[in-house]
Amino acid sequence: MNLSILIPLLNEEESLKELYTWIIKVMQSNNYSYEIIFLDDGSTDNSWSIIEKFATENPNVKGIRFMKNFGKSQALHAGFAKAKGDVIITMDADLQDSPEEIPGLYNMITSQNFDLVSGWKKKRYDSVVAKNLPSKLFNWAARKTSGVELNDFNCGLKAYKNVVVKNIEVSGEMHRYIPVLAKNAGFGKIGEKVVQHQARKYGETKFGMERFINGFLDLITIWFLSRFGKRPMHLFGAMGSLMFIIGFLLAGYIGVSKLYHMYTNVRYSLVTDNPWFFIALTTMILGTQLFLAGFLGEIILRTKSNEERYKISSEVNL
Repeated sequence: MNLSILIPLLNEEESLKELYTWIIKVMQSNNYSYEIIFLDDGSTDNSWSIIEKFATENPNVKGIRFMKNFGKSQALHAGFAKAKGDVIITMDADLQDSPEEIPGLYNMITSQNFDLVSGWKKKRYDSVVAKNLPSKLFNWAARKTSGVELNDFNCGLKAYKNVVVKNIEVSGEMHRYIPVLAKNAGFGKIGEKVVQHQARKYGETKFGMERFINGFLDLITIWFLSRFGKRPMHLFGAMGSLMFIIGFLLAGYIGVSKLYHMYTNVRYSLVTDNPWFFIALTTMILGTQLFLAGFLGEIILRTKSNEERYKISSEVNL
C-alpha cells in the first residue's frame, strides 16, 4: 500500500465531506493504493456518523473513535499503530491543509529518501497577533533547543516513512515535536516543504493561546528527556553528589576550624552560630535529595509498565 492518510479531528462535521472528496480525487488522479484513517477524538457532533457513511461506501476508509477527547497526540498514536502504508501522511480536518500537497510529500519520501518531511506554511491566513507572532517565537525556541532546523513545527501536514511512526512514542501533547522525537530515535534525514495554507472555511479553531504555553513546557520536557530520559542518575546523581561533597567539605572545614581554635586556646563561637554551618547542612540535604531523585528515577524506568492513555469506543474497517 502506497499511502496511509491519518486525519485527527474534533467536531469537524461541516468540512469532512469536502475534505474526503478532495482526497479521493487526488488518490485517483495519481493511482495510489491508499487508506484513509479518520481519528475522531471524542467529537460531540455528527462527525462519527459521517465517517461511518464514508466507510460503508469505500472500504479504504477506516475510523477510530475515542470515548472522549484525549488529545491530538493520543489520536495520532492510535493511528500510527494501525497505519499500513509505506508512507504515512498526517493532515488536519479543517481544510486548512491542502490534499494537493500529498503527491509532493510522497515523492520526497520515496524518491529523495527522506525519513520525515514537515510542511511549512510560509504564508499564513491566521491572526497575526494571536497565532503568527507566537508561532514564530515558538518555532525559533524549538529550533534552538532541539537542533532540528524546521521553520514550522506546528504544521499538521507531514509525511513519514512507515518505519518512523512505528518507532516513536507520541504522548501528552508531543505531536508538535514528532520531528524531534524522530531525530532522537535515530532518523536524521528530516526535510521541509513549503505548503499551501488556507483560511479556515468552517467553524472555529480548537486551539487557543494556551497551546503555546503548553508547547514551551513540552519543549523543556522533550529537551530533558532527550538528554537524560534514559539515565536520570546522570543528571540528578551528579548534581546531588557534587552538592553533598561541597556541603561535606564545608562542614568539615567548620569542624576542623573549631577544634584548632580549641587546641590553641583561641576564642571561638558555637558551630550553630556560624551561618556557614547551615549553608553546609542545607547543601548536604539537597544533594542527598537530588541523588535519591536520580536513584528513584532509575528504578521507575526499570519497572514502569505501558499504561493505556486513551479509550477507543468504536472502530470501522479495522
